[in-house]
Amino acid sequence: MDAAAECEIALGVNGTTHRVLVDVRTTLLDLLRERLGLTGTKKGCDHGLCGACTVTVRGERVLSCLSLAVSIDGAEVLTIEGVADGDDLDPLQEAFLEHDGFQCGYCTAGQISSARAMLREHARGDLSMASFEGDRQAALNGSIPLTENEIKERIAGNICRCGAYANIVDAIAAVAEARPQ
Repeated sequence: MDAAAECEIALGVNGTTHRVLVDVRTTLLDLLRERLGLTGTKKGCDHGLCGACTVTVRGERVLSCLSLAVSIDGAEVLTIEGVADGDDLDPLQEAFLEHDGFQCGYCTAGQISSARAMLREHARGDLSMASFEGDRQAALNGSIPLTENEIKERIAGNICRCGAYANIVDAIAAVAEARPQ
């Protein structure tokens, strides 16, 4: 049987460029964890159902267990290791600490990566199913209040087996309220 095809890819991860020879079947998650040693991104279900592996690629949330590394050639990837600015935590990281937005911590990297992207999506006017619970016209005009239901809908792809959802929502809401309008 023939060896699997390999491909050299170049990608930016947390501001550092990497050139890596990868098997074309390698997921982004496995590349990050096994080849680049970035173990903050977790392997939960490995089927795209739990969100523990969420990272951002080109600023958008991606389930890294479902993304082939070769498909992100040339892209910029941000993992939880790149979220803080040196010793200064990202506002979401601070809010998770302040609001006890984690218990065991396994889902936290994915929750924070997803929440950061979700706040950008909301700021640019992207809609969710919950966006239409209130004033439909306001939603269509891009004026979407970030309610508790809106936050829950937008982070529904990230599972917390410990059940810290109320605190996670509180942490996200606190950061959203502190954002400039």
